[in-house]
Amino acid sequence: MTAPQLATLLGLLLAHLSGDFLLQPRRWVDSRQRHKRRSRALYLHAGLHGLLVLLVLGIAGSAPGLALAGALLVATSHALIDLGKAHLDPRRLRWFLLDQLLHLGVLVGLWLAWLGSLRPLTEAAAWLATPQTLTLAGAYLLVTRPMAIAIALAMRPWSDEVADPGTLVAAGARIGMLERFLVLTLVLLDELTAVGFLLTAKSVLRFGDLRERRDRKLTEYVLLGTLLSVSATLALGLLVRSTPWGG
Repeated sequence: MTAPQLATLLGLLLAHLSGDFLLQPRRWVDSRQRHKRRSRALYLHAGLHGLLVLLVLGIAGSAPGLALAGALLVATSHALIDLGKAHLDPRRLRWFLLDQLLHLGVLVGLWLAWLGSLRPLTEAAAWLATPQTLTLAGAYLLVTRPMAIAIALAMRPWSDEVADPGTLVAAGARIGMLERFLVLTLVLLDELTAVGFLLTAKSVLRFGDLRERRDRKLTEYVLLGTLLSVSATLALGLLVRSTPWGG
C-alpha cells in the first residue's frame, strides 16, 4: 500500500468523522429521531457526507465519474443507515457502534473500489492469521468476560458476607475488565512500573469510600478481588511475552 493510497483512506475516515460529529448540529439528530424519513435534516446530513467524499476523492485525483458515483453511494447509504437507526433506541451503545461500523464498511468498500484491488484485505487477513496476532487477541479476550466469571466464582465464598449498596449495577465487573485490559497492555509494553501507578490510583479512589463506611469485610473483599484480578492478568501477560512471538 502506497502513501497516497493510505492518505485517501484516512481522508475518507476524516471526512466521516467531521460530517458525523463536528458538522452535525444536535437539532438534525433530534429531527431525524422525531420525523424519520420525513426529516429534512436526514437528507441534508447525508448530502453533506456525499460532498465531503466528493472533495476527498477529487483531491486524490479520481476520475470525475468515479468521484461522483462514490459520493452518491456514500450519501445514499448514509441516509438509509441513519434512517434505520432512527427507529432504534439512540441511547443504546450497541446501535451507535453498529451505525458507525456500517458507515465505515461502506467507506472501506468505496476505497477498495477506488484502488481497484482487494490486496489490502488479503494483507489484513494474512496479518490476522499470524500466531502473534491470534495470541494477543486470545489474551485480550480472556481478560474480559472469561476472567470476570472466574474471579466472581473465586470470590463467591465471601460475596454473601459483603453488602455494598449504592453502587452501579455490574459496575465492578466492568471496572475490573478495563483494569485488566490496561494491566495486560502495560505488561505487554514492558511498563510494569505503570501497573504500580494504576493500583495506587485505584487505591486512592477507593480509600475514602471504604474509610467512611468503616467496613473491614468490604475493604478486605475489594483488596482481595483487586489483587486476584491484577495477579491473574500479570501472569497472563508474562506468559504471552514468554512465547517466541510475544517478546
